[in-house]
Amino acid sequence: MPDLRTWLKSPLGLAVTLTAVFAPVAAQAHPHVFADARLELTITPDGTVEKLAHIWRFDDVFSSTVLMEFDKNGDLQLDKNELIDLGHVINSSIAEFKYFQTVLADGKDVRMARPQDLAADFTDNHLLIVFTSKPEKPLKLEPGHTVSFGVYDPTFYTAIDYVNDSELVIKGLPEGCTSKVIRPNPDEALAQNQATLTDAFFNDPAGTDMSKIFATRLEVTCAPKG
Repeated sequence: MPDLRTWLKSPLGLAVTLTAVFAPVAAQAHPHVFADARLELTITPDGTVEKLAHIWRFDDVFSSTVLMEFDKNGDLQLDKNELIDLGHVINSSIAEFKYFQTVLADGKDVRMARPQDLAADFTDNHLLIVFTSKPEKPLKLEPGHTVSFGVYDPTFYTAIDYVNDSELVIKGLPEGCTSKVIRPNPDEALAQNQATLTDAFFNDPAGTDMSKIFATRLEVTCAPKG
């Protein structure tokens, strides 16, 4: 069976069974890894999205498994070099999944630049992943338009979400714009997106990129001029 490094580089990304058995498995429509997220969105004075600052705190089981795999000297903690090694592995593993981000401008995907500062850490025996990101091209909050920001795992394997609405923070909200946290009702989300959902989604949700419709998101809407 492959070790964690191999598995993290597999199409499943950050995945591990609750029994900590390292083996690739087909992605399923229920999570095995859990993470609490925090997002701080920073807007410049002219309304441009400057950065998204992400913090993810993983569950006890997954954190312990990562610790055992990357603790090369067996001292039951990860030193600076071990954390750097872990950060590199995670960085390369989730890149193909857009770093679990969903950024939409009027419902259309916004391409995000690859983070330059992703780092791993351990606090109170929990794995933390910290990084900042920004759009590849300047993204400005414009009157009469809506932009949303959130995280999700397209494989359905990791349940990554914001425990409280207060974990979604916006700094520098322009005058005339409002923000709100959207937590989609699964049944309503399916009904609203019925036209775009294919049989493949219902047969294998993890095989599509449609799990974003269930993602909690911070939505920013700016009123039209006049």
